[in-house]
Amino acid sequence: MRHCYILAILCGTTLLTACGSSGDDNIRQWMVEERNQTRPKVEPISAPKQFKPEAYTNAAVTEPFSKEKLTQALKRDSNQVAANGALVAPELARRKEPLESFPLDAMSVVGSIYKAGQPVVLVKVDNLLYQVKLGAYLGQNYGRVTKISETEVTLREIVQDAVGEWIERVATLQLQEKTK
Repeated sequence: MRHCYILAILCGTTLLTACGSSGDDNIRQWMVEERNQTRPKVEPISAPKQFKPEAYTNAAVTEPFSKEKLTQALKRDSNQVAANGALVAPELARRKEPLESFPLDAMSVVGSIYKAGQPVVLVKVDNLLYQVKLGAYLGQNYGRVTKISETEVTLREIVQDAVGEWIERVATLQLQEKTK
């Protein structure tokens, strides 16, 4: 009985304590005060800079959109076309060789030999084997064989660059080792 009495007192005390006011009111009041006191700090944007146009002071120089300027540009372009035409003109006048119908990446060097004291490279294209000597033409970019070694063939190609001018570049075909 005594245990029941003590248990009843403890439960009653716990209930009375739980129903009492807690410290939440103080925290809520502090948060409201802090919100009211806090103000955002926004810096003003600086004024835009004024645009000052400059006067064209080179009156003696040819205007960029005049007929004289256009004539000068056309003469310069025609001189470049003539120089570029001289590079590719002999290639257009000659008869094409059979290996010029294939791109270089479709060709593979499989060996080299000496024939009559001259180096000859063996090139494989579409499962056919071709003998290529110095001066022969390969590839679709007017590639002419300039050097033959035991492991590679060096070509001089004539290609158009990004602005359409004909330029020379060097390309090589490496010896391909057989893979199993």
